[in-house]
Amino acid sequence: MGTCHTKNPHNGLNEVITQKSQKSAVIGSKESFVFDLVSENTYPIQQEYKIDPNIIGKGAFGEVRKATNIASGEVRAIKIIYKQNCSRAEQERIFNEITIMKTLDHPNIVRIYEYFQDQKYIFIVMEFLQGKELFDKIVEAHHFNEAMAAKIMHQLLSAVNYLHRHSIVHRDLKPENIIFDGVNIKLIDFGTSRLFTKNHKMKAIEGTPYYIAPEVLEQAYTEKCDEWSCGVILYIMLSSSPPFNGRTDKEIMAAVQRGKFDFNRPEFDHVSTSAKTLINKLLTFNVKNRISADQALEQEWFKLVHEKTDALLNSNIMSNLKKFQVHTKMQEAVYFFIITNLTTKDETKELNDIFKALDTNNDGMISKEELTAGIKKINQFLSEQEIELLMHKIDNNKSKGIEYSEFVAAAIDRAKILSEEKISKCFKQLDKDNSGKISVLEFKQVFQGNNIVQEEVWRALVQEIDLNEDGEIEYEEFKKMLHQLC
Repeated sequence: MGTCHTKNPHNGLNEVITQKSQKSAVIGSKESFVFDLVSENTYPIQQEYKIDPNIIGKGAFGEVRKATNIASGEVRAIKIIYKQNCSRAEQERIFNEITIMKTLDHPNIVRIYEYFQDQKYIFIVMEFLQGKELFDKIVEAHHFNEAMAAKIMHQLLSAVNYLHRHSIVHRDLKPENIIFDGVNIKLIDFGTSRLFTKNHKMKAIEGTPYYIAPEVLEQAYTEKCDEWSCGVILYIMLSSSPPFNGRTDKEIMAAVQRGKFDFNRPEFDHVSTSAKTLINKLLTFNVKNRISADQALEQEWFKLVHEKTDALLNSNIMSNLKKFQVHTKMQEAVYFFIITNLTTKDETKELNDIFKALDTNNDGMISKEELTAGIKKINQFLSEQEIELLMHKIDNNKSKGIEYSEFVAAAIDRAKILSEEKISKCFKQLDKDNSGKISVLEFKQVFQGNNIVQEEVWRALVQEIDLNEDGEIEYEEFKKMLHQLC
């Protein structure tokens, strides 16, 4: 399986993404402070992580290794890019990848935590996924039954729908870029991703021959190239064979450009008509007639064979949602750092299921209407004003919808999550010089990101929680700030 490399890696909107990554918000007041949880760490990476010598993945420009955060003990995956193997344009693409990944907050998309660089390397610290690639699962199983295929495809299309609603196209969807993380899947590798605008055709040839859409090879395509790739993946999951084949990459791409496929394989003898219908709609050659990810999720096949999560809100979670209230900007930043960096899969599993159940249109966000419907299902009544207040409290980034991490932050049992162990781990991660205090400089290192925050703003933020007024935050002050959330 070869890869088609772009002929023009530094085109149009990629430049826009680069410019966006370099833009900085100037923050001149405490009230307008916006924290950035994925920032460049300027400390030596060896001071922050113990990197395993074993390579767990390889790419065109480097490798992936397992690593452990020295302060917290959390296990991560670190993508190590060799600068000497990359042109300047390719390095810019890597930083574009980081910029895109920073914006993503979806339960089926891999999370990024921070990044480093020095003269020789770029290091991207990501969520460590223990499962196998979907490709390996298909090889093991030969082909999946429809229930299994539907479970995987529903999650994949939900992630694609989320990306497209945020004007991001992946451009290299394939089983090797889908990881089983327990019972769920995670979409990885955003190296070919970019922002897109409606009605603007992309030209750069990106993707992998078996999965690439025909219009990509014609160098005039939209985000619907991702839906084509999903159709190929579904076909392979149900049959273990690609719909477009050949002995060489050239032959495969010629077959893709013809766009002709059939279901004349023994494995399809027992596959339902509704599954074949979905494949046909995803592999529609005419892009204008090809269904979108959100339309695909509404297809009959999912209603027939996919058991959608029916997890309900309960009284404890409703109580947590109602009581959720952050009091200071610094408290908010630190709390979200704990939620995104120090919660485990076991601690968030129930909330993951409830989030997906509430997100009925599968766009990766909970709207006011979806939250209202979820509350009604458990026979609770909240007035219009109470719903508005709840949305306002939980919607931290004011996107007019509740994103995944925002829901977890508000719904989780704060008394349990803000344990002595987690507070201590968080404090150690922020206390970079192990002095027993967190300075303004150390807060800036973690939370400022690309923003420009004036010094007096930082001093005002620290003063909110600096009880002894020494200009630094000691552990007891730190702990007291977080316990106010319980």
